[in-house]
Amino acid sequence: MSSDQIPGYAYGADDVPDAPISMDEFERLQQTVLFDEDDEESLQMAGDVLEDQIDDVLEVWYDFVADHDFLVYYFTDGEGNPDEEYLEQVRERFGQWIRDTCDTPYDREWLDYQFEISRRHTREKKNEADDADAVDHIDMRYLVAFIYPITATIRDFLADGDHSDEEIDAMYHAWFKSVVLQVTLWTYAYLPEENW
Repeated sequence: MSSDQIPGYAYGADDVPDAPISMDEFERLQQTVLFDEDDEESLQMAGDVLEDQIDDVLEVWYDFVADHDFLVYYFTDGEGNPDEEYLEQVRERFGQWIRDTCDTPYDREWLDYQFEISRRHTREKKNEADDADAVDHIDMRYLVAFIYPITATIRDFLADGDHSDEEIDAMYHAWFKSVVLQVTLWTYAYLPEENW
């Protein structure tokens, strides 16, 4: 499925508002997580390794969520039933998110979309992209805590290629830095601006 066929995927769309931070501020965040040009190259390599494994990665992540009722909760309707259509549409975007994570450089358009993702986790915009009737907010604590499983589980997939241990390590750490960077950006919609 091409990215323009993914339900609710709006990367680069005209109606995605500008991110509320400057590129200078964004570059300082990158420096804080030690993200540099070497990491960009490693992520591009990771994208090549992961492309044919995206469904398998998503299976691991969705199984993890399915094993925890308190995580499945965020995809349920008012009666507590999982919204399967919503889950499937989110899954398509999640797969594209893997590609977007590996597709650098992280420019203004990429940054703007991170803030769109931020809003889509909160009461401001959750469910809108899918016209879903699920729980209207994902608590920030789970957004932050999810950094570890999303990172720890990727390493075996990165190792499933023809790369040296050093290259696998570089891809893994670049991925980890990117996930921390993105989740940091996603917390913006949860906090008063003066606290972020």
